[in-house]
Amino acid sequence: MKYIKQTAAAVALTASALLVSACSSGTTSDTTKNAADSRPVVNKENWPKRIPTSGLTKGLSLPLEAYMPSYEDQVTVEQAANDLQQSCMKDYGIDLTLPRAGANPPPSDNDANIERRYGITDRAEAEKYGYELPPALQEYTRQTMRDLSGVEVEVLTGHTKPEPLRPPTGDKAAEPLAAPGRSTKPARAEYNGKKLKAGGCVGWSEQQLGLKEADPAFVAQLAGDSLVLSLKDDKVIKVLAAWSSCMDGKAHKGLADPYKAMDQGVTNNGQPSPQSIALAVDDIDCKEQTDLVKVWSGVESVIQDRQIADNKSRLTGIKEQHDKERAAARNQMAASVQ
Repeated sequence: MKYIKQTAAAVALTASALLVSACSSGTTSDTTKNAADSRPVVNKENWPKRIPTSGLTKGLSLPLEAYMPSYEDQVTVEQAANDLQQSCMKDYGIDLTLPRAGANPPPSDNDANIERRYGITDRAEAEKYGYELPPALQEYTRQTMRDLSGVEVEVLTGHTKPEPLRPPTGDKAAEPLAAPGRSTKPARAEYNGKKLKAGGCVGWSEQQLGLKEADPAFVAQLAGDSLVLSLKDDKVIKVLAAWSSCMDGKAHKGLADPYKAMDQGVTNNGQPSPQSIALAVDDIDCKEQTDLVKVWSGVESVIQDRQIADNKSRLTGIKEQHDKERAAARNQMAASVQ
């Protein structure tokens, strides 16, 4: 039970260790792509859907997702901020091109990670990739940006450029890399005859869009709590036992829950094996046979409805802030193309 609680929390808060490792591994694997390739830097076809359109979670969403910004909204806000920063830098006579937002989408639209919240759920994908992510989501588009000079960093950020890491010397040579000079200082007052903005162009862009860190992890934490609490419910306990029994009948012994199956099915090289594909397909078939996703999500929805009622004022404020930021970002991007 301790293991499944820990895994459940990880799935809810970090989109599961599998997804995180799959995304990060793309930065060093052979699937890394450079933005100079012929493919588009931002390919919206690879963006996750707000609500799944296939598999056992098709059409499914949880109550707390209404208070989570979608990936599309996050990209819109980030790109609007980038555009403002580039415009701001240009006012100081500095040409700067920042990376495009949305080039490397995550596997899930938001922190609920609904597609894999209860383990894998898409049989068509399982037949091809087992427990791995589709190849398009394992690739990483690398966008290069020139190194900024000290004064450019000051104009952009409102503080001096951090010094590079230096290896320790003398008696401290055996210690890890130290960064005694990494601390920054406030930027100069002006550049090219213009006063620098508070927080630099970055701070100015956030001010223009009304961006605020409004409880960034609060909703995700509630979602993690609801998943852990659902594991104590008799209905979930019963359906997990039924799923495990079904897997036993398919010669997959000792799997107490879908997270155990995911751990067993993930391969070291990111390439599905015939064994992992067979396990994945049986996993999903047993979920369908036992109605696991419907039962588990139903229990969790009841818990989240209660969480929303208990935290209504705070959650409403978070949603209103997200809505304001999205509207401001859309207006900014619309104005920039006119």
